[in-house]
Amino acid sequence: MDPNYADNAWKLLKNAINEIHRQNASGLSFEELYRNAYNMVLHKYGDILYKGLQQVVDEHLKGVAQKVALANDDNFLTELSSAWYDHKISMLMIRDILMYMDRVYVTSFNVPTVYDLGLARFRENIARFPKIKDRLLKIILSMIYKERTGEVINRSLLKSTTQMLVDLGVNTRQVYEEDFERHFLESSAYFYRMESQEFISSNSCSDYLNKVEARLREELNRVAHYLDPSTEPKIRETVEKELISAHMKTLVEMENSGCIAMLRDDKIEDLARMYTLFQRVPDGMNLMRQEISNYLLETGKKLVDEETLKEQPGSFILNLLTLKDKYNRILSQAFLNDKTFKHSFDKSFEQFINLNPKSPEYISLFIDEKLRVGLKGATEEEVEQILDKVMNLFRFIQEKDVFEKYYKQHLAKRLLLGKSLSDDAERNMIGKLKTECGYQFTSKLEGMFNDMRLSADTMEGYKTHLAQNPNEAQKMTGIDLNVQILTTGFWPTSVITNCNLPPEILSCCDVFKNYYLGNHSARRLTWQTNMGTAELKAYFGQKKHELNVSTYQMCILLHFNNAEEITFKDLLDMTAIPAPDLKRAILSLSVLGKYKILLKSPDDSKVNDSDVFAFNHKFRSKLYRIKVTNVSSKETEPERLETRQKVDEDRKHQIEAAIVRIMKSRRTMEHSNLISEVTKQLSSRFLPNPVIVKKRIESLIERDYLERSKVDRKIYQYLA
Repeated sequence: MDPNYADNAWKLLKNAINEIHRQNASGLSFEELYRNAYNMVLHKYGDILYKGLQQVVDEHLKGVAQKVALANDDNFLTELSSAWYDHKISMLMIRDILMYMDRVYVTSFNVPTVYDLGLARFRENIARFPKIKDRLLKIILSMIYKERTGEVINRSLLKSTTQMLVDLGVNTRQVYEEDFERHFLESSAYFYRMESQEFISSNSCSDYLNKVEARLREELNRVAHYLDPSTEPKIRETVEKELISAHMKTLVEMENSGCIAMLRDDKIEDLARMYTLFQRVPDGMNLMRQEISNYLLETGKKLVDEETLKEQPGSFILNLLTLKDKYNRILSQAFLNDKTFKHSFDKSFEQFINLNPKSPEYISLFIDEKLRVGLKGATEEEVEQILDKVMNLFRFIQEKDVFEKYYKQHLAKRLLLGKSLSDDAERNMIGKLKTECGYQFTSKLEGMFNDMRLSADTMEGYKTHLAQNPNEAQKMTGIDLNVQILTTGFWPTSVITNCNLPPEILSCCDVFKNYYLGNHSARRLTWQTNMGTAELKAYFGQKKHELNVSTYQMCILLHFNNAEEITFKDLLDMTAIPAPDLKRAILSLSVLGKYKILLKSPDDSKVNDSDVFAFNHKFRSKLYRIKVTNVSSKETEPERLETRQKVDEDRKHQIEAAIVRIMKSRRTMEHSNLISEVTKQLSSRFLPNPVIVKKRIESLIERDYLERSKVDRKIYQYLA
């Protein structure tokens, strides 16, 4: 072989490469050039060919670099993009000629391919040429700044430039990240830091959040149009850090427009926007949740405040329901039913509702009012909705046993006085309580309903008995007696008071008593005169009316058949009605009542022993049937104390039962574990005080249900 073969072949190839660079390749024979390159590699001259190629490309690109560097700022990117485009085309043509070298030499010596070599040489000679590199970065960042401030830029030119930096990394993003992205993120952070400080100082929270949303959209749009997709999470994090994280405490606490103002003014859309944005940053949710919970707690504390309730006791539960509805709406519409927010809201509600010891009573009173008159005309769905809302509040009460006491009292009055609007609604409510608290909670309530049903059956039998026994019916003296039989234990126990019933009423009671005990041996009947009602025919001059009154009021009025005037002291002696109840009953018939059936002297609301009451012959009313309502008797402090004592007594038995149940299954248990288990078991009804639990344990030890371990006094053992 010719000793100068390699030099001649390379010379031919070198000239061809130069012609390609000059974009003068039309006269070249690619077949001949390929054959020469093939033979050089075949005869082991690949090293000369590879190094020669690198040298020729370097020489060409250095000239191109000078030309690009001389371009003015307006044409700089255009010139660079043009040079990059020409270089890629040239390297593709050169790669075709040197294809065999790529297949054999490059693989054997593990060096970059022809095309990759061209990329590397462009990177070193042009992209990182000192006069180009810094200028390139400055111009790109300048164009992005202009776009951020509202100017229109050539996005396609920027796209080709950033793509060039990605390609120059040769299968990595190193060049793009080092030469552009790092600086881009730093400049973006500075830009948004300055902008946010200026904007937040002169705008509302709502306007600022709108601005943040817009900026985030712009940056994501920017990435989509002319940046590499890998930049998206990084620029998003940068914007979120500078626009949200850096100012979120200020935004939440901003006076007149922050989180509290949004809650106060029901700005659901703004709250939703804040939630969406704060969700993006660390601790954003915690900060927002804490602020809202604190505000909710303070709002709730004002609602349950004792002084506020003295002025507006009736609106207490309504206000709570309105507040619960508001936060339910915020939770669903603004916070996407976020479980952490729901838990936080529920915790706040539970905390402030239980600050007022009267909450169980007020909730029961609210249900009582709704089941008596409040649901009149409501559809089944509306009834269901109202009861569900009340149950939401009920779930927050810790002293459910106190609620049960009051609910039982109120239910008893509704059933016995016939004031319940609907049995279905009553049973629906009991069903909800049963689902929430279990059978034990509602067993007595269901027993009360059962008593009412059995009473109706008993009265049917009694009326049949009277029809079949005329002598018995004659003793009734024309009085229609209706009796409700209540099972002791199901109904709220109250002190049984003696009331001197009129003789004609006593006679009727005796007839019924003989009938009932004749059918039910080993039972005892005790009359609860404080719970009954009566219908009387009364004549006022020539005018006749039918009066619907309580049993106590009936006893009072019947005494006026025999006297025109009676003193309070005499009425007290004749009726034996307890003084507080007698005062309420007689004031309802006179001074404080809607219908002045009796006249009081002196005419004031205070009742003394010497006060005189007279039948009002001049009483007039357009109504024939008149319902005399009793003066509402709010629970007095002694009565409330009595209710609390009953609850505490019941709790003792429940705590002891729980202790015995647990110890029977465990046999041996450590003190703190036993306290914890008892609390867990009873938490559905009330939160037992550990001191009380300890006292009940001591009581059980004294009664030989438990004993202390001889090894460790903190351990209890069950005694069979």
